[in-house]
Amino acid sequence: MMPDFTDLQRRHLAQMMSGELYQAIDPVLLDILAETQERCHELNRLRPSQTAEREAILRQLLGRTGEKFKIISPFFCDYGFNIEIGENFFANTNLVILDEAKVTFGDNVFIAPNCSFYTAGHPLDVATRNAGFEYSRPITVGDNVWIGGGVTVVPGVKIGSGSVIGAGSVVTSDIPEGVLAVGNPCRPIRKI
Repeated sequence: MMPDFTDLQRRHLAQMMSGELYQAIDPVLLDILAETQERCHELNRLRPSQTAEREAILRQLLGRTGEKFKIISPFFCDYGFNIEIGENFFANTNLVILDEAKVTFGDNVFIAPNCSFYTAGHPLDVATRNAGFEYSRPITVGDNVWIGGGVTVVPGVKIGSGSVIGAGSVVTSDIPEGVLAVGNPCRPIRKI
């Protein structure tokens, strides 16, 4: 659920999430990013034993959570409200989610340490890129997915339910349901 933004903020966020080019250096977006960075900083400074406080910040920060979930610090995201996690979600240390577009995780998703999910991309054209433009594409991860350590998922990727992504993989295209997929670029190697 998107927080109570002003009409101006909503217009700028809608452009960002449209899939079209937008100005990543837009002051309106930078202000929202700064607020999210503050909440992530607050979360990451809490002691591991402060479970109630950690859960409260994550429930406020994220767009949707299941009843049961755990994210071990440090955790970083750009906006937070674009992230939806299902029931029984677990993420180990150093999870980074650049959620300029929606990032959706199903139920029973387990993420090993040092994984990154990037919805933001930059144009190949140098002049356009240097002018501060970027685009965003959603990422979807199905139910019962295990993502190994050090995995990177790029904009627009869908990972099918019941799949396992091997450690160190770079997921650059959709992964079907029920497969073991590994490599750079990540490719299915067998059915599970």
